[in-house]
This record gives sequence, structure tokens and C-alpha cells, in this order.
Amino acid sequence: MKQLIKREEQRLEDTWELEAIYTDDEAWKADAQKMRILTENFEKQQGHLADSESRMLQILNEYCEARQLMGKLYVYANMRQNQDTANSFYQQMAGESQQLMTKLGSTSSWLEPELLNIEEKVLEQFFAKTKGLELYRIYIEEKIRRKAHVLTAEQEQLLAKVEELANAPSNIYSMFNNADVKFDSITGENGETLNVTQAAFISLEEHKDRRIRKDAFQSFYRSYERMGNTIAAIMDANVRQAGFYAKERHYASTLEAALDDSQIPTAVYHQLIAAVEARLPVMHQYVELRKELLGVEELHMYDVYVPMTADVSREYSFEEAKTIVLEGLRPLGEDYIQLLQEGFDQRWIDVYPNEGKRTGAYSWGSYDTKPYVMMNFQGNLNHVFTLAHEMGHSLHSWYTRHHQPYVYGDYKIFVAEVASTCNEALLIRHLLSKTDEPGERKYLINYFLEQFKSTLFRQTMFAEFELEIHTEVEKGGTLTKERLCEIYYALNRKYFGPDMVSDPEIAYEWARIPHFYTPFYVYQYATGFAAAIAISDKIWRGEEHAVENYKKFLSGGSSMSPIELLKLCGVDMTGPEAVKDALDMFEEYIEQMRA
Repeated sequence: MKQLIKREEQRLEDTWELEAIYTDDEAWKADAQKMRILTENFEKQQGHLADSESRMLQILNEYCEARQLMGKLYVYANMRQNQDTANSFYQQMAGESQQLMTKLGSTSSWLEPELLNIEEKVLEQFFAKTKGLELYRIYIEEKIRRKAHVLTAEQEQLLAKVEELANAPSNIYSMFNNADVKFDSITGENGETLNVTQAAFISLEEHKDRRIRKDAFQSFYRSYERMGNTIAAIMDANVRQAGFYAKERHYASTLEAALDDSQIPTAVYHQLIAAVEARLPVMHQYVELRKELLGVEELHMYDVYVPMTADVSREYSFEEAKTIVLEGLRPLGEDYIQLLQEGFDQRWIDVYPNEGKRTGAYSWGSYDTKPYVMMNFQGNLNHVFTLAHEMGHSLHSWYTRHHQPYVYGDYKIFVAEVASTCNEALLIRHLLSKTDEPGERKYLINYFLEQFKSTLFRQTMFAEFELEIHTEVEKGGTLTKERLCEIYYALNRKYFGPDMVSDPEIAYEWARIPHFYTPFYVYQYATGFAAAIAISDKIWRGEEHAVENYKKFLSGGSSMSPIELLKLCGVDMTGPEAVKDALDMFEEYIEQMRA
């Protein structure tokens, strides 16, 4: 396994072009100073929102201008920090951007309560008198919908001021998980030393040598076990801060608070868990098949990632990955392909791992930047699909930002995973359509089964774990290391079934999942996956207007609710059909693999 290089050793063409945001750090500092002035000036507007329709328009425009600039500052600072989390200069810059964001939140916290104090008939008069205000109608109507959860101006200001403290658990965990956690090295096939890192862990778990998989598994989770009490305290603090905000805003639960922003009924969350749990026997069939194909007497948790058909496993260069993705997504139309090529050519992507770089992959940016992608490309099929996945996010962002004004220029989390997963579903079908060779087909079906397992089942298991730990705290409990492990281990046994040996180390898997620090986020991977399977099926079959309707969805931003946006594509997530259909497809692929 290659030694990780330092950040400065990366080739320029393999890194994202953050210079397109700010030519240098001094330019960032100049905008940061501008941000301070905007924030101070905005504070002086308090009490004047209802003076006249023109004053309201001016204030809303200035608010959006400040938030737009803040997004650019925050994204640049944090992406610089993510490319080398040990760099103290960018740690400080990221911290400064957080302070600026908190300050903006504090000095603008009066806006929403003041807006909600204006009688609706007065608002209608303002709309009638000033055409420019019509831009903000959906924004204002959404605020009115959530009126019961908005506090007084003084209370809102206080909540905004403590936001920096509320972010502390997430920030502390991020620094531990990305910069400080260290894993014991293991011995390779030929006696060489293999470094276990966040970036290399999954590749090691895919290794054909079972002893290496086991050693990597134990090394990895041993580190989390050693820090278990500390991480449990961080997790407990994070759950409590989420519960605090939910209670102060008069929500019945943290779940209701988390879902309300996207207008998602809590029934959708419970319905997902119920639908997946009802079909756990299908997941158990998959586990039984995996055990059979790997030819092992006992199937362990360190056997979960290794391909069931290792004979066709191959490595891909990044150039090959780009070509495969371009070909696989051609059903989405020439304009989509041209945008993909633009992303590849114009350095949207930070490709390879380096020392200190944040783990995993993401798509990010602000309204004024390119929709960047961070990867830690390792050359396996999973990372080819990761490229398609993250570029799905980025093109979703591109379509939204080019078709919506800033105020609606982002999309809700509920639909965030649809475009990325739709890309993956189209890509797998493309690859399967290109081969009749049994070994290769088995390898590809194996990959798609893994996506179902890791997204629809695993993320739902995570969702159930989150529901249990938040409910526990809401009932007065405390999340100790022992309690978190107990809850997680029981769920792992339930979801994987009797043919899986749930090794004791897996009880600590909760400790390595950063998404838990954004409460009730992960369920949307599962719902998004189900919606994407439905949409990709329409596109693949060439259903009339399917691509056209999908582009409307991509372009919608937050101008409509997520549920209504998906209905543009003929998918209704308020019912269980999409999840059930996706599970039917999972079962169908299991039968194909058996055949």
C-alpha cells in the first residue's frame, strides 16, 4: 500500500481549484472584513422591516447579500482546512469563518420574529405595491408556516449566540476523527508493514486475504474502543444540544424538529424503518448468499466488504473512472455530459488522499463557486461509483444555482441523495448491459447488492440507532459507552441475522460515523436511494419526458417542498411504494446472483 504523500506533493491537476474562489488568502481576509461591516450595518436595520414595502425589500436584499458572501467565505476556509486538517493556519481560518457565521446569525436573528409580527394583510399590500418583493413570497410563506417554532427577537438572538457552543461536539469529534485518531499498523501478505488509516480502511476490508481483513478490522475498532468513553461523552453532548433546540422551539421531539425544515412528516421516517424491518428476511438471504459464495464456515463482520466474486476484481486509473462515468450517464442527455466534462477539465475535483486530508468524499460549494468534489480515490470499482455519486451532487447544485435566485439556490437534505444515487443506478445498468460474461456480471451484481445493503439497509439501521439514542436522552437517560454499544450491537445482530457472527468490535461502529453529528440525516440516504431507483428506472426505460422531468427536479432548488419536487418525477415518498419497489429489486438481484 502506498505511503501517504504530503499536501504540497500533490500534482496541481489532481487538486481542486480553490483559487477560483479567492486568488489568495489575503483576498479572503478582505472579504471577511467586508462581512464584518455588512453584519454591523444589518444590525442597525432592526425595528424597520415593516416601515414600508421598499424598506422591507432593501433589508431582505441586504440579508441575502450577507448570507451569500458568508457562504463563500465559509466554504473556502473549510475546504482549505479539509485538504490538510493538521494545517494550523487553515484551522484558524475555519474557526474565524465559524465566528463570522455565528455573528451574522446573532445580528440577523431579529429578522424572522419581526417578519412574523407583520399582519398577513399588510404583507399582501406590500407584495401588491412592490414587484421586487414577489421574489421573496415563497421564502416568507415558509417562515409563516413555521411561525409556532419561532421565538421572540431576544430569544432568537440568544439561541444564535450559543450556536458556536452548540457546534462544539461536532467540531471536537471532527478534529479527533480526521486529525488525531491513530491506528496500529498490521502486517501485509509478504511481511511488509501496512498502515491502517481512515482512507485505507475499506480497501483493507476488501482484501482477498482474510487474515489481513481481520487484523485491519481489529486495529481499526480497537482505537475507537480505547477512546470509547470520550467519544460517548461527545455523542451525548451532541444529542443533548439537538434536544435543547427542539424543546426551545416547541417541537414534540428532536426528530420532528429535524424533519420540519424540509416539510417531511415524521411518519415518513417511521414508515421507512417499518418497511425495511418487514423485509429483513431478504437481507438475511443476502447474508446467507454471501456466506455461501465466500465459502466460509462462519461469516464475520470483517467479511462484509470483500467482493463475493473476487475473480474479476480490478483496479481503475482516475482517467478510466472518468471515461466510464461519462459513458454510463449518457441517458441523461448531452447537456449533462458536457457539464460532467467541464467538471473534469476545470478542476472541480480534489482526487487523491494525502496526509491530514479529511476522509471520505463529498460535494460542496456555495452559490458563487464551482460545485467542488473532494475524493480520496483508491482505484477500485467503489471509487468509480463514488465519482459518479459526488458528481451527481455537484450537477444537482449546478442546475439549481443556474435556475434559481440565491434565496432558493440550494436544495433540502431530503432530496440531496437522489441525484447522486440516480447516477449510480444508471451506471450499474450501463455496465451490466455491456457484458454477457458471467464472472463480470456476478461482480457487477455483487456491487449493486452492496449498494442496497450499505444504503437501504445499513442507513436505515443507522436511522433506527439515532431514533433510539435521541429517545433515550429525551426520556432522561444518559448515553454512556456501554449503553451506546448495547443499542448498536443489538441492532447489528437484528439487521444481519443468524448467519452473521456479530464480532464484539462492531459494537463500536457508532463511534466512527460522523453523520450522527448531524441528527436524523442518514435516513435520507435510504429514502433518497429508493426515490433514485424509481427515477433511474424511468430514465433507463426511456419513459416519455422522464429526463425532462428529472432536469426540472434538479433545477428546483428550494422553490418547492422536497415531496412536491419528487412528484415532478412521478415519485411519491409519502407512501411506502418506492421503498417496497426498491426492496423488490434487491430481492431480484439476489435471485440473479444465485442463478
